[in-house]
This record gives sequence, structure tokens and C-alpha cells, in this order.
Amino acid sequence: MRNAAFKTRPAGPAAALAKLSRPGTDQVQSLVRALSLLNRISESREGGMSLTELAQQAGLPSSTTHRLLTTLEQERYVRFDAESRLWSIGVQAFATGCTFAKTRSLVGLARPHMRALMEESGETVNLAVEDDGMAVYLAQVECRQMMRAFARPGSRVPLHCSAVGKTILMSCSDKALSRILHRHGMPRLTVKTIITPALLRADLERTRAAGHAFDDEEHAIGLRCLGAPITDENGEVIAAVSASGPMARMTDERLASLAGLVVGAAQSISHDLGAAGNAKPLR
Repeated sequence: MRNAAFKTRPAGPAAALAKLSRPGTDQVQSLVRALSLLNRISESREGGMSLTELAQQAGLPSSTTHRLLTTLEQERYVRFDAESRLWSIGVQAFATGCTFAKTRSLVGLARPHMRALMEESGETVNLAVEDDGMAVYLAQVECRQMMRAFARPGSRVPLHCSAVGKTILMSCSDKALSRILHRHGMPRLTVKTIITPALLRADLERTRAAGHAFDDEEHAIGLRCLGAPITDENGEVIAAVSASGPMARMTDERLASLAGLVVGAAQSISHDLGAAGNAKPLR
């Protein structure tokens, strides 16, 4: 009976998982191969791939490739166009992706990386997004130092004089930047605040070249901050992560190493969001 049961279709998901969980089985190998085919189809820019193309890229016999594809087709993860003879992504794969997009939480995904950055840097870590031409803090992981920065979630800061703000602006086109500056201006908050568009554009050029932004007491006297961009699966900048602390700790000597930690955290968060490639400019 046991041998016969393996030859029949499992009664439900639990039975399927029980079979696939056994390392080294044919089922595991088939699953890996099927997922590989699904990934290759999703990466195609031609609207689909032929059986021959898929078999060659996957290094599989055409018969094995066809068997796996028809299984995926039965579950609606791929579909076959009889006219073009191409395999493309099916509605179930789209539905699965939409479920992830709806349920993922930027704060939830970012917080473990923010905490790791706080532990590595010893400084307070912030997460912010752009809203209506301002940077809005979504979350903060405070450091353990007696003297530390504080930003209440929901509070807003100008884009032109904060590390998170300049991080967001570094992806803006010149046209988008002009719109923001025209609407909000460039108020001076400290003696170091950049208050002219020309100087800000020059600062943003340096920011783009470095891959991270720097607030040198521009938002608050005695406070320095380093920020880096978080991108989504489309390569668009959707948020910024930063580390902030007093000048006594954020010394010139520490800035290079701190910048590397902040950029690394931003890349880790972006990776969890499905990012790949460089950030796209805002239009």
C-alpha cells in the first residue's frame, strides 16, 4: 500500500510537503528544476520562452522540461500559447506575487537590519520615506548611548537638510527636484544648512557619486547623520535608512566605516524587498 500511495496523487498539501521534505528524493529535484524553469520564464523579456530555449538554458532534456512545464501549467503557474509556441508566466504566479506585495511590511522587513546596524555602528538608526515633499520617519532603533538622537515615528523633516531627505533627493530628476524646492523652499535650520539650489545640486552630485548622503549639522547643531537608499523590486528608491549621532562620536575618522555599514544595511533591506540593479530616477 505504501508503494502504491507514492504512485498516486497526494490527498492534500500536507502529503505533498511530507514527500518533498525528504532530502535527496526525486520530488525535491523536480521541485528545484520546476522553480528554475519558472524563474527563467519570469526573467524573459520577450513575452515567453520556447521549450527548446528553456531546455537548453536549464540543461535538461526536452522531455523532462516539457513534463515539468505541464505540471506547472496544471497549477496555473505557467501558460502555453499554442499559436506562438511560447511558455509564459501564469495567473497563479501573478496572484502569489501580489499576495507578497500586499502583505510585506517595509518596517517589518527593515527592523532586523536596522537593529543589526545599530549594534554594529553603536548609533541610532532611522527609517524614513518621502511624503508630500518631506521625509517622514517610520521607525527608529535607538542606540544604548546616554547621548543619542531621537526622532518620533511620524515626525517630518525637510528633504534638503537631512540625510534621509538627501538620500531620497539623490534619485530625483532635476525637474522633480525643482518642483519640491519651489513648493517647500529651503529653510535655514542651522548655520550649516544648505539654502541655495545650486549648492544643493552640487551636494547631491557628490551624494550620488558616493552612494550615500551626509548631514553635517545641517538639521540640528551637534548632530551628524549618514543615509543610504532602499530600493524595491523595480529599482526605485522607496525609503532611506540612516545612522545618526553626536559629532563627538561621528568623527571624520569614523565616517568612512559608518558609511559602509549604512550602505550595507540599505542593500540588505533592498534585497529583502526584491531589489536588483541600480535605483531608477524619479521623473
